[in-house]
Amino acid sequence: MIDEAHVRELRDARNDGAALVLLEGRAQVVDSPSGEEGGPQGALVVIGKRELSDRLGEAPTDRDLRDLARVLTDMVGKLGA
Repeated sequence: MIDEAHVRELRDARNDGAALVLLEGRAQVVDSPSGEEGGPQGALVVIGKRELSDRLGEAPTDRDLRDLARVLTDMVGKLGA
């Protein structure tokens, strides 16, 4: 569901307000989360860019990105999304 590419895309997003969301069962990075102006309606916010940066630090490895993707996928799975 959530893979390393999603985590990398969010890490590299220019907008500090960007977020990784689930929309219609698919993970995607958006500039504005659901409920904010321009954000997709009905999206479930998985993690925002600021929180992701806090978790990964300044120089994450590919393994760090994969590990976080697994954690996020597990978290979403437990929510039943």
